[in-house]
Amino acid sequence: MTSPAAHPGAVAAPRPATYRTETVTDERGFAELAADWGRLYRRCAAATPFQSHAWLHSWWRTYGRPGRLRLLLARDGRELVAAAPLMRVASPVPALVTLGGAISDYGDVLLDDERGPEAVAALTEGLSAAARTALIDLREVRPGAAAERVYDRWRGPRHRVPDSLCLELPAAPMDGLVARLPTAKAQQRVRAKLRRLDALGVKSRTVLPDEVDAALRRLLELHRLQWQGRKVTGEHLRTRFRDHLVRAVGPMVRSGDAVVTEFRMDDEVVAVDVTLLSRRLAGGYLYGAHPGLRERKADVAVMLLDACAEHARAPERGTLSLLRGNEPYKHHWRPEPVHNQRLLLARRRTAPLLSAALCDVAVRRRAKELRRHGQERKESGGGGRT
Repeated sequence: MTSPAAHPGAVAAPRPATYRTETVTDERGFAELAADWGRLYRRCAAATPFQSHAWLHSWWRTYGRPGRLRLLLARDGRELVAAAPLMRVASPVPALVTLGGAISDYGDVLLDDERGPEAVAALTEGLSAAARTALIDLREVRPGAAAERVYDRWRGPRHRVPDSLCLELPAAPMDGLVARLPTAKAQQRVRAKLRRLDALGVKSRTVLPDEVDAALRRLLELHRLQWQGRKVTGEHLRTRFRDHLVRAVGPMVRSGDAVVTEFRMDDEVVAVDVTLLSRRLAGGYLYGAHPGLRERKADVAVMLLDACAEHARAPERGTLSLLRGNEPYKHHWRPEPVHNQRLLLARRRTAPLLSAALCDVAVRRRAKELRRHGQERKESGGGGRT
């Protein structure tokens, strides 16, 4: 069955069975997808908050470039049953990459679980058509993600390589997380830190939807303050990141995909935290804390984990993700290391792009290893040959 594009920004592509695929290429069309996208997001159990319409549309408005948007959609009639949020890039090779960039911890496609193999087939066919001129490059794919079902069905050249490391805990109450610690002494230390927070009068509360914008601005002020004079992710200090975060998180709070927690001491807001939520996981995304908390010997990591553990409690939510990063303080809780994957998909005619991308991955990995070895030698006082 052949159907026209849904709106002027859509371009028809091949489709299996009765499904039709289309590609949305304009920001207005992206905005108009909010309701359809939201329904599909709820029917895709593997989806993370980084695949919500609020997050991706806000990201595109902040970081996207005109002419590069490629939202590949599959529909059964008017019902959206699959979506791949992509954009076109030219370097290091012509490719379609997932939206979200470096500030998103997980990348994925959306598949309607109720449609089963039909939705997978529809999206795979659409991606195969797109791969005639560009490599499909899906970054930061979490194990069990919907994109793995597309990868398994792909009939052309394909390859997977490791991407970022994430650390994960079970979605358990704080008592359960403390019980995971290896020794009774370690457990006692954490309980003492929780008592210290109580003694200082630190109180937490969930920020109401109409208070979210102001709370996020306070978060970013505190974040800048806590990292003053130290190495920090520079993007988090930029106006464009603030605009994205405020624009995205407000709708996510209203839809239950995020929660903002405010911590007060002596009636002053001393910390603010954003935790992102999906059906299967909760993840502490970003926080800001006044340096005075540490000066008064309040353990901020324990404070945040205690609040996040409460938000993680839901029937299907089995994971409390510490998201990307291998920071030493995270290992205190004995998390499970989980590697995201990078899925590369090509056609025979674009197989050279796949080979070039793999060479680029190898070169970057080698350069990273050399920098790490150089830093280790510098820290150990090493000089010339040994």
